[in-house]
Amino acid sequence: MSGSLLRLVCTAAVAAGALLAPSPAAAVPDPGPTTGAAAGAGGAAAVGEPGQRSVAALLTDLQKLYRDAESATEKYNATAEKLEKQRADVARLDARLTQARLSLRDSRGAAGRLARQQYQNSGEISSYVRVLLARDPQHALDEGHVIGQLSQERAETVERVAGTERRTDSLARAARSALDGQLALAAQQKKQRDDVRKRLADVEELLASLTVDQLAELDRFEKSGAAKAQQRFMASGALSSERPPSREGEEALRYAVGQIGKPYQWGAEGPKSYDCSGLTSQAWQRAGQPIPRTSQEQWAQLPRIPLSKLRPGDLVIYFPEATHVALYLGDGMVVQAPRPGTKIKVSPIAANPLLGAVRPDPGEKPLRSYTPPKLPEGAPL
Repeated sequence: MSGSLLRLVCTAAVAAGALLAPSPAAAVPDPGPTTGAAAGAGGAAAVGEPGQRSVAALLTDLQKLYRDAESATEKYNATAEKLEKQRADVARLDARLTQARLSLRDSRGAAGRLARQQYQNSGEISSYVRVLLARDPQHALDEGHVIGQLSQERAETVERVAGTERRTDSLARAARSALDGQLALAAQQKKQRDDVRKRLADVEELLASLTVDQLAELDRFEKSGAAKAQQRFMASGALSSERPPSREGEEALRYAVGQIGKPYQWGAEGPKSYDCSGLTSQAWQRAGQPIPRTSQEQWAQLPRIPLSKLRPGDLVIYFPEATHVALYLGDGMVVQAPRPGTKIKVSPIAANPLLGAVRPDPGEKPLRSYTPPKLPEGAPL
């Protein structure tokens, strides 16, 4: 967790309705570090009696619930992306099938005309006999050549009709298969959406079971753990001297900074709200460098870099399953969309367990001159 649990629960009645309402999808960021007193968390999130449980145990439960929701959301996001591509494939195949059917109609029309001509000329004497009986055999041979050409054209027309029929049948099968795939993905997406809603409801249930004092203590405990994790990370020397971003990295970062203060919403890609990977993918899209939609695909497909070579605009990936992502701001800080109930904010880079970093534009040179973006006044931290 990396925000005020107290503020979240105070708006739980409103948030619960928003969280459980139908919406797009994406990665739910982790609630905070698994270091410090909450280290080793990962067991079952049985709530039990809140009044009899330690703050560390409650924080462990809450972190586990958020990670479960995050994992379910990433699956939903990946399916949503596949579904979008599948719909494009269906539309493309449908367009090709329509064109093939029009071509087949034209070919069959030409074949029909040939059939009528053949029927109308069926009583004519053969071209061979005509040569034998002709007064001018050369003229008859010339006519025979023309007749031969016509026969070849007829054969080509028949073959064209047969080829068009085969192509149309093949496209019809492909279109049917693509549509079946689309329907299966849509059903899978609905199931995953319901799973995300259930897991977010579990979070709300736990928060609603806590007292104001417990929530305040959780908030303090969480911030203390994040501060200690950040201090250890910075002291480790994992980050070396600051590097300026590329032109695209600067644009992506400035876009992300411009979204600070907007609410998190799972599956959202802006402009009014975002989830974690929605923010990073849109920031780089605006910079002219499209990247994968989900944090897991960003980790899997983009070039990885050591943390010691981070530059502003690079993406920092969190948790072993790569289920959370943020943009590196500089000076050991990131811009992120944390989780439901929070807003886009600046956070310490070590507020969540680090997996690694990726660079969307590895071939671009860093700027010679760079001024970090100015944070909005009163920006949430």
